[in-house]
Amino acid sequence: MFGRSKQEITLNVAFCRDQFPAACWNWAFFENAGGSYVPHSVIKRLTDYMTECQVQPGGPFPSSQLAQQRMDEGHRNMAEMIGADVDEVVIGPSTSMNIDVLSRSLRPLWNEGDEVIVTNLNHEANSGPWRRLAETGIRVVEWPVNPETAQLDIDLLDRLLTDKTRLVAFPHVSNITGDINDVKTITRRVHEAGALVCVDGVAYAPHRFVDVKAWDADFYAFSLYKTYGPHIGLLYGKKGLLLEAKSRHHYFIPETATSYKMNPAGPQHEIIASLSGISDYITAVAGEHLDDAPNDLFARTRAVYDLFARHEADLAKIFIDWASNKDGIRLIGRETADADERAPTFSFVSEKKSSAEIAEAAANHKVGIRHGDFYAKRLVEALGISGEDGVVRCSMAHYNTLDEAKLLVETLDKVV
Repeated sequence: MFGRSKQEITLNVAFCRDQFPAACWNWAFFENAGGSYVPHSVIKRLTDYMTECQVQPGGPFPSSQLAQQRMDEGHRNMAEMIGADVDEVVIGPSTSMNIDVLSRSLRPLWNEGDEVIVTNLNHEANSGPWRRLAETGIRVVEWPVNPETAQLDIDLLDRLLTDKTRLVAFPHVSNITGDINDVKTITRRVHEAGALVCVDGVAYAPHRFVDVKAWDADFYAFSLYKTYGPHIGLLYGKKGLLLEAKSRHHYFIPETATSYKMNPAGPQHEIIASLSGISDYITAVAGEHLDDAPNDLFARTRAVYDLFARHEADLAKIFIDWASNKDGIRLIGRETADADERAPTFSFVSEKKSSAEIAEAAANHKVGIRHGDFYAKRLVEALGISGEDGVVRCSMAHYNTLDEAKLLVETLDKVV
């Protein structure tokens, strides 16, 4: 890999952790699916903007021009990291809001009686906005998970697709199961039926390389605060589709302003500028590990996420070995640590204790996990699990150590 094979390179976790505030490591943190830690590089970019050019961007004076340059750089870097053009990327308040705006922007293009297919595997961000279109005459068709395996049946999707289907909304990875869905295959089948896809990549993007063009996704959304950035969301859309979508912004914003018209909240200046800190972090990790790091950010990101995935598979194996051998535990999702089949996000329920009791007891050992439905309430209920108590969720990231993963399962073994 750029001078060494992939197999010869092991992620230097200590180096990665050094890029973050030291206070991050006071606990064994396994609630990464709720929001990742933020490296110094992002914090610095944010601070620099607010101390050096906290003015309205785009004006004719130096500080305003600098503000615009830094915002443009942040936007451009995020597009490049996922293989998209700048005008195909919307940086908006959150994934929930971005998809809500998208659903309202597409609705004028569809007729009453047209259909959207929505799976209950979704986080509500990629569910509620499409379901609410039923109030406007759109028919919502359910693509249910298997209640035993919590997995989707692609053959069932084939039977649900009709000539009235306009869009299928599904997750790349469930934030409950951690299972990776075959986006490329699902998208191909949906396109063959003449419909579009909206893919929720929130639980995928922190762990695996995002390549929207390779998957031919029409719309792909994820949360940058779960990929080591500030609290904001990214929505990718094919340019032609964003041009067709109707603006949700002020009447004088042109329909050609694809990145702007889909963000009625307006750009969050300092937050967008700080996004370059994510690419700074990726570049630092690449420089530490690769003899000949690629010049372009897209290839550099791919190489770094390959390192992340292999380390996370080692972390996952520790958890899977425990969960598969622990009596009274129901693990939700695939019982594998294979990086091609699942992300290191694990949810389970216990026959002996409530999910709340387990999460609270783990905190006494300085192990940070949580319980609940994690905004995937429809999925939790479809699996026959109490929506009030929910599941215990343990979610890892590349900066977690093997020792922390061992502490996690040792602690769970005690408290369960």
